[in-house]
Formats: sequence, structure tokens, C-alpha cells
Amino acid sequence: MSDTTDFGFREVPRAQKASMVREVFESVAPRYDLMNDLMSLGIHRIWKRIFVSSIAASPRETLLDLAGGTGDIAFGALARGAKRVILTDVNPAMLEVAQKRALDRGIVTGLDFAVVDAEHIPLPDRSVEKVSIAFGLRNCTDKAAVLREARRVLRPGGRFHCLEFSKVAIEPLAKVYDIWSFKVLPEIGARVAQDRDSYEYLAESIRRFPDQETLEDMMREAGLERVAHRNLSGGIVAIHSGWRL
Repeated sequence: MSDTTDFGFREVPRAQKASMVREVFESVAPRYDLMNDLMSLGIHRIWKRIFVSSIAASPRETLLDLAGGTGDIAFGALARGAKRVILTDVNPAMLEVAQKRALDRGIVTGLDFAVVDAEHIPLPDRSVEKVSIAFGLRNCTDKAAVLREARRVLRPGGRFHCLEFSKVAIEPLAKVYDIWSFKVLPEIGARVAQDRDSYEYLAESIRRFPDQETLEDMMREAGLERVAHRNLSGGIVAIHSGWRL
């Protein structure tokens, strides 16, 4: 394993990436939801609704939501009938926002919060029925370790779900998307959040993330089976899933 890893378009010491990512999300946490709306023109809400529907956690199932951020996936899963959701994130600032949002929604049961590094999940083997991660895997230093950990904590018959930015499959859309990502998004970050650098990193991190087929191969290598993906918005994002059988 290399001593360096990607941080956007930069190579940084592997041991430093986690703290650098943590700093980015501590910076963006207060305006994270507003910025998501601005950056995606609100489309992220549709992507997340489709994702939550695909997870389909039942009243008999516990969902472990990794890199859960401010809680959109967790809240959606509970609303659709999940028995229990464990909302985790490596960044306490993001979880604080999620906790405030949960209180505002009157959610007092069925939801637990925990600061968790997705590469080292503090749960027993075979302990949950569903694992999800939305827009978080690309920020992890060791993505393969996250996939192995997700499989480890799944019960046999459990399913892993990932929503992440991916490779645009429509060439004209790809050109427009590049302009939006590298010209418009950093400017929005500078004007609205007073933080251009963090949003430049977020755009760059998307381009460094494995494409659809590569991520499928990584999931298989981690031991997941019946792996599949579904493109949304022409491949701007994709939903990946795999089973522990």
C-alpha cells in the first residue's frame, strides 16, 4: 500500500487524509444542507429519495448509515418504516447538525448517533440487516476497508447500498458538468460559505473516485455478491448495491 493517497487532485501522506477531510467538513457543516441545494439545484433530494427507496429497510431491520452527515438518509429510512437506524459519521460537527434536525422533526425513538470511522466499525460481526453510505465513500482513505467492514457487520442475506458521484455517461453532459464543478461550485462556496478551498476539494474528489465498473469490482473483492449499479442523471451519481450471502 502506498504511503500517499489522493486529497482531491493532490497526493498527501496517507496518515494525514482523515484529518484533512475532517477539517473540510467541520468548515462546511453549518451550511452543508444549503450548499447541497445550491450545488445540485435541489436534485440531491431526488437522488436521496430514490436511494432510500432502494434501501427499503423494513420494520424488522436495522440500518447502519455510514458517513450519515446531517441525517437525510437516516430520516428517510425511518419515515419509510425502518425499525432502527444507527446514524454515524466521523465528524462530530456533522452529527451535531443531524441531532438538531432530528429534534426539530420530533424523532425521539429508533435513531441512534455515533462518531464512527467507517474503516473501523465498532459493531459485532453479522449485527445489522442493511448498511448505507451516501456521498461519503469517496472521502474515505481506505475505501476497500470500508467495503470489507460493511460486509463484516451485515447479517447473511443483508445488503450494502452506496450512493456516490460517478462517471458521467453522456459526453455533452460531461462537458457541462465539468464547467459547473470547477467554475461554478467553487464560486458558490466562496460567496455563500466563504470557503472556496473546501468546495474545490469536493469537486476534485468526485473526479478521483472510481467509476461504476471499478467500484463494482472493489465490492466483489470485499466479498459482496450480486453486485449491481444504477445510474441517475446520466451517471452524475450512481447507486451501487451488493449482498452478503
